[in-house]
Amino acid sequence: MHNVSSTSEFLLLEFSQIRELQILHFIVFLALYLTTVMGNLFIILAIALDHHLHTPMYFFLMNLAISDLGTVSVTVPKSMVNSLVNSRHISYSECVTQVFFFFLFGSCDFALLTIMAHDRYVAICKPLQYEAIMNKGACIQMTTIAWIISIVYSVLHTGSTFSMTFCSNNVEQFFCEIPKLLKLSCSNLYIVEVGLIVFSFITVFGCFIFIIGTYVWIFTAVLKIPSVQGRHKALSTCLPHLVVVSLLIFTSLFVYARPPSNSSSDLDLVFSVIYAILPPMLNPFIYSTRNKEIQTALRKLLNLRYFSDTLPRIVLRFSRFPCIGLPRS
Repeated sequence: MHNVSSTSEFLLLEFSQIRELQILHFIVFLALYLTTVMGNLFIILAIALDHHLHTPMYFFLMNLAISDLGTVSVTVPKSMVNSLVNSRHISYSECVTQVFFFFLFGSCDFALLTIMAHDRYVAICKPLQYEAIMNKGACIQMTTIAWIISIVYSVLHTGSTFSMTFCSNNVEQFFCEIPKLLKLSCSNLYIVEVGLIVFSFITVFGCFIFIIGTYVWIFTAVLKIPSVQGRHKALSTCLPHLVVVSLLIFTSLFVYARPPSNSSSDLDLVFSVIYAILPPMLNPFIYSTRNKEIQTALRKLLNLRYFSDTLPRIVLRFSRFPCIGLPRS
């Protein structure tokens, strides 16, 4: 194969060469994208405008919604445009941008989910110390660290990936995904990226063990709550989080942890769609289904009169957020 490391573009995977199916792909992805954007925007606005939700848990949830918006906006629009105009092309700079921001938002998602597990542990297992531990400064500090670590992590992956020489520009995925880019490498520098991925999995596994251990303590504490209503309230804030973590981890593991294959499969495509699109789309629904406070805030938000009255104060709300007042469990 010839060296195409200086190419100005890559070729992404087509969902189909049949024009009607390309249009169908555009429509389906557009529906998924709009659902994801609207769902996460509603969560962000509901939390920002409702002072009852100005607590650490919802502050982290708002950051998660922002990260989810970024994740889905990095990959889906380009795929939709390519299907609409019957093209496979993505420029080299666009591919670099996709890799950087996809890893930035993806890693920040997982960091925030880990922080949210810690928040629920303190709220349920140490309720008397909650206000002291999860204070405004701690919330801002933990979130800032999560974003900074994610930026560094993304820079390392992007730099190591695109320092390789590529012997093909045919990416067998609907976006620039690192495992598929590694298959195009014809230099030994791919070992650096493989090493980073291995290190990432060790880190992710450590966080996963931390989350599982945290929930063992949480469920042990919940079972000791005497009232049924108290147990239900505690579980309503924990179970959605556990579902989101499980969905994100196990679909990502399939894509990044399994041995590389020389042939592309429909299963690769399906799991990439699941871990790149489904968690950002489902998060707003998962967190609002069993959460009465979110449901109440969303009902207020959808009330046009309420929205028109509170919209002028949105900038003020954001300036005062996060963790206004005393944190609540």
